[in-house]
Amino acid sequence: MEKQLIIAGFGGQGVLLMGQLLAYAGMLEGKQVSWMPAYGPEMRGGSANCSVVISDDSVGSPKVESADVVIAMNRPSMESFEKNVVSGGLLLYNESLIDVKPSRTDIRAIGVRCNDIADELKSAKVANMAMLGAYLGVTGQFTVDAMMDALRHKLGPSKEKWMPLNRAAIEAGMKAVQA
Repeated sequence: MEKQLIIAGFGGQGVLLMGQLLAYAGMLEGKQVSWMPAYGPEMRGGSANCSVVISDDSVGSPKVESADVVIAMNRPSMESFEKNVVSGGLLLYNESLIDVKPSRTDIRAIGVRCNDIADELKSAKVANMAMLGAYLGVTGQFTVDAMMDALRHKLGPSKEKWMPLNRAAIEAGMKAVQA
């Protein structure tokens, strides 16, 4: 089984981190993974996206053209990458910042109010974790504990104090898509 994802937004939204966490969680489960970032020189505020492949077999290419899942954190990203979702695939989009509905009817599109969830948790920085939770809630690909292990690995011991907030955001994102 192979899952190909594109995660996109603007620099500073944590889209690259989301991709890294999914790839690392896959690696922890013994999967073959790739993560390939793409971003402009301005980074924060500019366009940022990454391709993630999680597979039982060797990954042929890290570049994702036809994605099983696209996660769009802002409107330009949804407009750019909606076309890359395979028919029958999944588009998760940040309904807090995207004021239009996806145009395709041959895919499953789910809006998640990521920034609103982050505001409820009193930290704008966890909107990406809310979206990651939504992805987990819809796909069931990884557990919250697997994501927390990946996050601990990525952030290191100096950021341990932020783990409860990140977990709360992931769980709120999961709950948002299961309601």
